Amino acid sequence: MYSQLVHNILNLYLDFIMPATTLKETRLNIRCDLRSRELLDRAATYAHVSVSEFVLSHALASAEQVVQEHEAITLKPEDFQAFLAALDSPAEPNPALQRAFQRHAEQVR
Repeated sequence: MYSQLVHNILNLYLDFIMPATTLKETRLNIRCDLRSRELLDRAATYAHVSVSEFVLSHALASAEQVVQEHEAITLKPEDFQAFLAALDSPAEPNPALQRAFQRHAEQVR
């Protein structure tokens, strides 16, 4: 629920800062059978866009959904409150964590 809200806000922000027309710098070639091509042509015609625009917009919508499913975490309200509480009062570093910080400091000089 909260992750969906964050995702939606991020998308609105990106839509705002990115220009409506972006430079198309790369090409994507796909092969398909005749039946698939005819179906894509018909769908693009009904949508009043080119086949490229139709395929790209639907592929991007699907890609966003797949990425969100793999990168977003959805928490119940009580779990989200517990998460926030843990962030507000982190546990004291144990000896293993302190050693890890020390190794990191020595390696990243």
